[in-house]
Amino acid sequence: MSEWLALTVIILVTCGAVFLIAVFRQRRAGESDDPSETPDVIEYMTMMLGVVYAIVLGLAIAGVWEARGAAEDWVRQEAQALHEMDVRAGVFPAEVRDAIRADVAGYVDYVLDEEWPLLREEGELGDRGDELLLRLREVITDREPTTVRETESYQGLVDQLARVDEARVGRGQSAEPTMPLAVWIGLVSGAAVVIGMVFVLQIRRSARELLLAGLFTAMIAFLLFLVWHFDAPYARGLDDVTETYTALFPQAGTGS
Repeated sequence: MSEWLALTVIILVTCGAVFLIAVFRQRRAGESDDPSETPDVIEYMTMMLGVVYAIVLGLAIAGVWEARGAAEDWVRQEAQALHEMDVRAGVFPAEVRDAIRADVAGYVDYVLDEEWPLLREEGELGDRGDELLLRLREVITDREPTTVRETESYQGLVDQLARVDEARVGRGQSAEPTMPLAVWIGLVSGAAVVIGMVFVLQIRRSARELLLAGLFTAMIAFLLFLVWHFDAPYARGLDDVTETYTALFPQAGTGS
């Protein structure tokens, strides 16, 4: 079942539950039930609970959206730094140049073919990626530059390798969920309380009230879905960000 189909089912189920509870409650209350008897303090409390929950939910959405952007930036930084290394290696003799480019290509292939599926499914980085970066570092540092151009490119290679290492660590940290369990408990329980207050206000079975209650419930369900969707950027929140690598390395990720 796709995520959006699951969202549709959840919205239909929650809205259906709201309708059934409203109808059942009205039938049990009978004709003597008068919504105008609801104390003003309850209406005030309902308004305040709604405002507070809206602020908390908005902060949660902003947090996961910011984490999504950071995850995308780490991928872009890593791919761009690797590309810069591939270009800067061109000033070295053929043996060193080819060794650097081969290790860069090998690392990119590993990220796309092996590490990315692991990152999406388990939220972890593979151990072999660290080994490939270590080997690339050794290839770069084992040869002292002999010309001015090589000296400039050598320092650039070292700097770009540090950016790759930093981006790799950030990419691994971004794969972890942004929202702690305690926050999820608060969001879900808060949604239940806010929706429950609709019934405290003695909602009746008029088409207008049922429609508004259903739309209100659907909106909260959708916003919670957005938080869940963006809470795992690499697994759900981002499109195919591997295109960032393949755009700079067209031959990468072929499985060869």
